[in-house]
Amino acid sequence: MNVEKQDLVQMLRAQGDHETADRADAGLPDQVDTDRDADALASVGLDRDELMAKLAAGGLGGGVAP
Repeated sequence: MNVEKQDLVQMLRAQGDHETADRADAGLPDQVDTDRDADALASVGLDRDELMAKLAAGGLGGGVAP
């Protein structure tokens, strides 16, 4: 699944996780592919499976592409 980095950062900030949002903003590509970038997600403190669950639950707005 593809996610815009800014949408991901915005979601993290909305949840109050500013530290992870800062790491994601600095360490992830502009377009995040949750499969391809699983290691990069882990390196900034995001678990791919947890992120996928949040995305499936509507954690992000319209910035998610299949």
